[in-house]
Amino acid sequence: MQIVKNTDLDKILFFDIETVPQHPNYLELSDELQVLWEKKHRYDIEKGKDPTDIYEEAGLSAEFGKIVTISFGIVRLDGSFKSLRVKSCYGDDEYFVLKEFFELLTAHFPYPGYLLCAHNGKNFDIPFLAKRGMIHGLELPSILDISGKKPWEIPHVDTMELWKFGDFRGGASLALLCQIFGIPTPKGDIDGSQVGNVYWNQKDLKRITEYCERDVVALVRLFQKLRGEEMIQDEDVEFVKN
Repeated sequence: MQIVKNTDLDKILFFDIETVPQHPNYLELSDELQVLWEKKHRYDIEKGKDPTDIYEEAGLSAEFGKIVTISFGIVRLDGSFKSLRVKSCYGDDEYFVLKEFFELLTAHFPYPGYLLCAHNGKNFDIPFLAKRGMIHGLELPSILDISGKKPWEIPHVDTMELWKFGDFRGGASLALLCQIFGIPTPKGDIDGSQVGNVYWNQKDLKRITEYCERDVVALVRLFQKLRGEEMIQDEDVEFVKN
């Protein structure tokens, strides 16, 4: 927990991403990608699952999904007073969403100097960002490019990993940790499993972005709990609109 206790909050960029399948349904995949999708999920298909139904999970795969929202927050310190600014990069064109976020990281959150923090970020958010960026031919910001770095040099903090305390089976969702720590979170009308449907069928990217921003606020509060300090209050959170 040393990195949690010793790092200034204003040197950490807290973030979350929302991902969806690249197409509204399985049948819109090319014939080649349908074959590769079925190979990827051959064990589920052999158990009788329909590849069309399984495609709802494509947003979890960097090869078959895309990022529609990246929300991030930075804590501002003024003596003992703390405030949080939350902003988002979002859109239907993933290239421009990633380009905007990567440019922000390069300009304002370089490595060394800053850390990235997400919940399950080391296993999902950060690899997904890097892979999708490479697919689009974008240069990775220094804070994302971990090739050749030793484990202790990687500038990423994962609150799920912190909570595990070395227990490989000890992962817990952000929602669960907020509940057990008594972290107030706005009651959203969707959860992560519904994002693909909200995006493709309801065409409501604004709703997804607001959901993602609420998760960033919850992430910051969880990090503060792990530091043993008081949480930022609602009145000290500013949502910056584009």
